[in-house]
Parts: sequence; structure tokens; C-alpha cells
Amino acid sequence: MFAYNIRKNILSGDCVALPDLNPTSLERPAYLLNVPFSLQAMTSNNVWMEELKPNERHIDIKKAIKQFLQLYNFMAAESVVYLLPTPRLQGLQDLVYTANLGIVVDHLPDHNTVILSNFSSKVRIPETLVGEKFFQEMGYDVVIPPYHFEGEAELKHLFGNVYVGGYGIRSDKRAYTWMEEQFDMKIITLKETDPYLYHLDCTVFPLTKENTLLSTGMYTKAEIKQLEGLTNIIDISNDDAFSGICNSVRMGNILLNASNIHEMKKSDQYYESERQKNRTLEDIASNYGFEAAFFNTSEFLKSGALLSCMVMHLNRKSYDMILT
Repeated sequence: MFAYNIRKNILSGDCVALPDLNPTSLERPAYLLNVPFSLQAMTSNNVWMEELKPNERHIDIKKAIKQFLQLYNFMAAESVVYLLPTPRLQGLQDLVYTANLGIVVDHLPDHNTVILSNFSSKVRIPETLVGEKFFQEMGYDVVIPPYHFEGEAELKHLFGNVYVGGYGIRSDKRAYTWMEEQFDMKIITLKETDPYLYHLDCTVFPLTKENTLLSTGMYTKAEIKQLEGLTNIIDISNDDAFSGICNSVRMGNILLNASNIHEMKKSDQYYESERQKNRTLEDIASNYGFEAAFFNTSEFLKSGALLSCMVMHLNRKSYDMILT
């Protein structure tokens, strides 16, 4: 009878009431990914891409989807993973990098607000409309800051209402002042100066609510001091930052990171730095009660992107886990 009534309501055009839930309110980790149907790298929009010739940036879509599915299958086994639909539109070459799409403001009690990106990169501007439609249909309150801001890749949640925001290359510092005024947030701002580390997720990775990986060589003593009063800093070398150690994602007690070392030869220019980065992350994982898991995302490297770029947190339930 219940199924019959639902079918009757649908056929008659009546709406069926749904629980007042969204992914952020779930009691297990939830993330947003996008299948790389529209992935391209022909339009260069960062220095990593500019160093590659056009033929070197050609994306093998079949390989990219295979690499994506290895990550997706691993994450979906332990968490809720939503897939952002890909509209049949031209120009969405970077839509797969959902970490830049926005950030769910997790400290608000209703868990119902998402701040979407105001992209400075012209090729990415259409993504905001895609995200706006998706999150509105999911029942979120959607806002877009009046200043340039590039999502979770630039704004890291530490604990409570305390965040760290990166500015200077892709995001405007005024965006964080606006957020503090609108959403009762405290944001420690860090100025990004190296064009190769143009988002905050290249140099900052919150490991737990008490511990944060930070490439201290990239910031001033005053900036570091501000963070030291809020979190225990795990110092990361500049070399490990360039190799992507901070471009990690925490899922429960697992640290996910990109590595294409198995495609490399020992004679390759970056082989030793990649091996060192992997060993450093494994040591950190062991010291703090985590496991490390590495995924080959070599097709996405052609966009200058690493694993953290491909994952947007819909909640922070992983950080509620107490490790022993």
C-alpha cells in the first residue's frame, strides 16, 4: 500500500515529503566527486601545464576514467560518495576537480550552507553554475562570495569555527573577511607566493583536529606563529610540498595520496623526490595511527592536479574519529 501511494502521488504530480537530510548531516564521511567525462587539458591555466607541450597535455580519457574508478571504488567502500553530474556543455575541462567548486561550511549548526567558488581562472567560471544547480537541488543554501575564491582547495577547516585560508594567487583575501562577517568564522590567512603552489592544499593539510601538516618554508614567521597558537604543526619540507604530500585526503584512518611512482623509472628526474614524499607520508601515518593509500592519477597530472583536487568534503566526519 505504501509503494502504491507513492506511485499514485508521483503520477498525479504530488510531491512526496522527504526527510530533512543532506550529505553533510550523515553520520559517516561523505564526499563529492565527478567522473572525468569532460576532462581536457588543452587550455593551460597554471604553470605546471605551461611547462608541457600541447601533445604532452593530451588526456587519455579511458585511462583517466580507469584511474578515477580506482579512487572512487576505494572511497565508496568506506564512505558516501556523491557524483556531480557533467552537463553536455563545452569548456568544463576542470569540472572533475571538485575541491575547487566550493566548501560546505561544516561548523554551522544546520549543516546546510555551501560557499561556491568565484573563479579567477576564466576557463573555470562556468563550473559555478553547475555547482549552484546541484547543491540547490540537494537542498543546500548556496552563496557565492563577491570576491575571487576557489573553494575547499583554498580554505581548510581546523576545528569548530576556525579555518585557514590561502590568498594571493587565485583567491582574494577580502573573501575571507566577508565569510567571517557572514558566517561567524575565524580564518587565519596565509599568503601564497609560489606560482607552483597556487592553492592552499599544496602546503597545508589538516591531519586531525589537533595536528596540521604545514610547509613552513613557504610562510612568514608571523603567519606560522598564528597557526602555532591553534594547532600542532607538523613541519613539511618544501620538496615534499612540491611532490604533493599536502594534497592528501583523510578518509577515516586512511590518508589518500596520489603517486605515479610505479610508472616512473629510477632514472626519471622526479623519481627520488616522489619516493621520499611517499616515505614521509607513510612515516607520518604510522606515527599518528593512520594507514597510507596511494593512487596513480597520472592523467590528472597533465592538468597540474593531484588527488586532493578531485575530492570535495560534504562533511568532516572522518575528523570525529579518535585514533588509538
